[in-house]
Amino acid sequence: MKNKYEDIRVMVLAAGVGTRLRPLTYRIPKPLIPIVNRPVMEHSITNLQKQGFRKFICNLHTHAGLIKKYFGSGKRLGVSMAYSVEKNLMGNAGGLKKVEGFFRGTGTFVVISGDGFTDIDIRRAVRFHQKKKSMATMVLKNVDSAFPFGITLTASSGKIKKFMEKPSISDFVSAAVNTGIYIFEQEVFKFIPKNKFFDFGRDLWPRLLKAGLPIYGYKTDAYWCDVGNLPDYRRTVADVLDGKVNIKIPGQERQRSVWCEKNVKIGKNVKFYRPCLIGADSEIGEGAKIGPFVTIGRRSVIGASAVVKNSIIWDNARIDGGVKIKNCIIDSGAAIKENLTLYEGTVINTEEKK
Repeated sequence: MKNKYEDIRVMVLAAGVGTRLRPLTYRIPKPLIPIVNRPVMEHSITNLQKQGFRKFICNLHTHAGLIKKYFGSGKRLGVSMAYSVEKNLMGNAGGLKKVEGFFRGTGTFVVISGDGFTDIDIRRAVRFHQKKKSMATMVLKNVDSAFPFGITLTASSGKIKKFMEKPSISDFVSAAVNTGIYIFEQEVFKFIPKNKFFDFGRDLWPRLLKAGLPIYGYKTDAYWCDVGNLPDYRRTVADVLDGKVNIKIPGQERQRSVWCEKNVKIGKNVKFYRPCLIGADSEIGEGAKIGPFVTIGRRSVIGASAVVKNSIIWDNARIDGGVKIKNCIIDSGAAIKENLTLYEGTVINTEEKK
């Protein structure tokens, strides 16, 4: 039987600059920021691939070559990947208009953010969209505080009534925010101008609402976080390790909630405090203490008697013996010298902006 979702095409928005994640995004784009040793965008594509979606296109701008090199044709992930490089940023809706030909004649299609982390079953949102005969559907998520997001007000049917970009304090309770996941019909292209910077939230959705078109909000209870700043990045990694997200953590469990990928070397008297993840081909020195809430990237070395807590260490990092790290992010290739102590939100980046 044919998979009914394989013909629904998907656009992944990945052209953002990622200023709020600097210095991490000086060398790599935001969609390649690792969550449990896999890029955030890979998690999104893998999630949709498991649901039957097969055809993707991705718009690129900053570090475009790195994203193309990592994902290539998409074959490794069981999908096909096409790319649209924007020399000048066009806005997310403007970027969609640029690739209109990719979607022409295909009916319903999906747009997702390359840096939004979620385990959503998008098939349910598609079915809601089609049942409502919606022209455009926005996936919404209830959050405790709308700041720094605008909120969307819907009728009991789900039909969108109003957008509030700067809600008051009284609106914060159980506010439904825009996740950056959209489902559209072909008609939407009529409302996006060619060769012009155009934004979904600021320009397109208000235009559709003003035109009185059937547009709906689909509320999801799935996990979702905009991995757009350092605190949210840390929180997302912790939530994955804590089992709050329906994704598979790579590797095998050495003990409960302590995952090790392939070829990890562990010295004598190492203590693990769950949850934590040790990347492939990494080495943990004798007497080290790892965890809780630690991810260590591939080919990284943790020296003897080092202590690593509540931290994210990327690939190819070296933490020398006796180093103590708590609440830190250590970039790929960084080296932390012997007996140094790093606490409370330190971000070690190996290359400054050029």
